[in-house]
Amino acid sequence: MNRYVKKGLILLFWLGVWTLLALAVNNRILAVTPFQTADRLLDLLQERNFWLCVGGSLLRIGSGFLAGFCTALLLAGAARRLPFLEELLKPVMKLIVAVPVASFVVLLLIWRGSSFLAAAVCFLVVLPCIYTNALEGLKATDHKLLEMARVFRLPLRSRFFYIYCPALKPFLYSGMKLALGMCWKSGVAAEVIGTPEHSIGGGLYLSKVYLDTAGVFAWSAVVIFLSVLFEKLVLRLTELFLSWQPACRAPEQRKERGRDITLEAVTKSFGETKALSALTAVYRAGEVCYLRSPSGSGKTTLLHVLAGLLKPDEGRVMAPETVSVMFQEDRLCEDYDAIKNVELVCGDRSRAAGALAELLEADALGKPCSRLSGGMKRRVALVRALEADAAYVLLDEPFSGMDDETRSRAEEYIRRRQKGRTLIIATHI
Repeated sequence: MNRYVKKGLILLFWLGVWTLLALAVNNRILAVTPFQTADRLLDLLQERNFWLCVGGSLLRIGSGFLAGFCTALLLAGAARRLPFLEELLKPVMKLIVAVPVASFVVLLLIWRGSSFLAAAVCFLVVLPCIYTNALEGLKATDHKLLEMARVFRLPLRSRFFYIYCPALKPFLYSGMKLALGMCWKSGVAAEVIGTPEHSIGGGLYLSKVYLDTAGVFAWSAVVIFLSVLFEKLVLRLTELFLSWQPACRAPEQRKERGRDITLEAVTKSFGETKALSALTAVYRAGEVCYLRSPSGSGKTTLLHVLAGLLKPDEGRVMAPETVSVMFQEDRLCEDYDAIKNVELVCGDRSRAAGALAELLEADALGKPCSRLSGGMKRRVALVRALEADAAYVLLDEPFSGMDDETRSRAEEYIRRRQKGRTLIIATHI
């Protein structure tokens, strides 16, 4: 059975139950039929005041939701960067959730009157829902991708759209669905209590005063319709925004003359394990240096120290400011295609596509990286590292997952793209 037909039959069933119950009561003050409700709604639609009420409620509830949403995102971003602020806000958010909406309504009526009541109540309902979910989404952001962004000096806009947005998306949707439903219920309830001019809540209150049960049902139907419409519109706009892929700007370029990379007695330990022990080395500008040693001998640790991702326990590192890294893990933005991942570091989609075409098949360029094979992902990561503007390039196991033919192409690509930069390549023996 078609799902729309099935839903229609279910709707007709419950409308029938509603009609039978109203006929059994046989009292228009206590219960009305769907037809009487529809007739009253048609009367309301012809009144100018009805549209003023709808517009007024939409303005109040919509502005309250928007203010709460934006404030929650700003506070979540600040709390993620400042752990002390998160601790400071935690009891406030718990208090807002715990205090009954009616208490807020009474206090707000005393402080400000009814004009801003619905907007303020919606703000207070939305704030903790969005804040909590947005903060969890920010905490769930892959820290390895954030390290990648720091190494490549990605602009804040690129980090937001291509690293934070995919992490935020599921959490934000969950919080918004909850907040949108509660927003309309609490907003209209506040209007019923405060009865501001031109409001749906005011219409409901007057219907109650005049024992107009059909009017109560009609206004309730309007609230349900507007709530569903508002939810779908807001979620759709959010989806469009979070799916937006703006052109990437290249990281700020820094002109650096060829400089050697010098390590002086560098030591790095992890607990009892000493990964680097008083290492002294010089990597000359423009050279290609291979680090060939067994797995677990400290190659990745050394590259992370050279990239500035790890600080040595002892000794010092002297190197140019700009570095590019091909990590042992691919560290790609998996929701986006190979071209976008390279465009992030070079700021030019055409250039990214051209560079990738030298190592990747044409039909793979537009696929999300999550759908590429392990060897393909390694090639995307390699192209990204070599297309970034940097004084030296660190490649950690660049040929893993590649067959002999692909490896030969990759090695030739590295030679062509070195461009006089220092290359340090870590490989197994």
